[in-house]
Amino acid sequence: MATAILTSSLNSHFINKSQLPIFIMAFLRLRTVLLTTATLLSVFFLAISVDYLTPVVGSGGGGGRMVGGRTEIRDVKTNQEVQDLGRFSVKEYNWSRRRQGYKGNGDVVFTEVVEAERQVVSGIKYYLKIAATQEGVPKVFESVVVVKPWVHSKELLNFAPSTKY
Repeated sequence: MATAILTSSLNSHFINKSQLPIFIMAFLRLRTVLLTTATLLSVFFLAISVDYLTPVVGSGGGGGRMVGGRTEIRDVKTNQEVQDLGRFSVKEYNWSRRRQGYKGNGDVVFTEVVEAERQVVSGIKYYLKIAATQEGVPKVFESVVVVKPWVHSKELLNFAPSTKY
């Protein structure tokens, strides 16, 4: 197609032969811009459709999820990502306590994540209930972690003993 455009342009004397390299470069740049724009628009519309169609096609039971709302993660015990986030939360909490000067046997020891919810925000916010022990005493902690996979980022926002257990 590019050859046909170049040939017709040369034959109809729109450009002279000395301008041909400039014309070719401009044509290639325009083609690159159009392809890049089309690709970005495709990715954008795919992201929008996934975000807005997920509630329609459902996430099983309960009529789907509301965008921005919390959704329960049902396979918590077998979900490796959720269990890893629980371990991350405990590790970050212990590290934070040591950095603040706490010493002794007060470290929290991870057992498992027992409940989890996820919320799409500027990343994915996980609300975790973590079974753990502290000084040999079984406890449940609540943790909030934000994950931004596109920048390989995890941030512990909150970690505290649960008031419900």
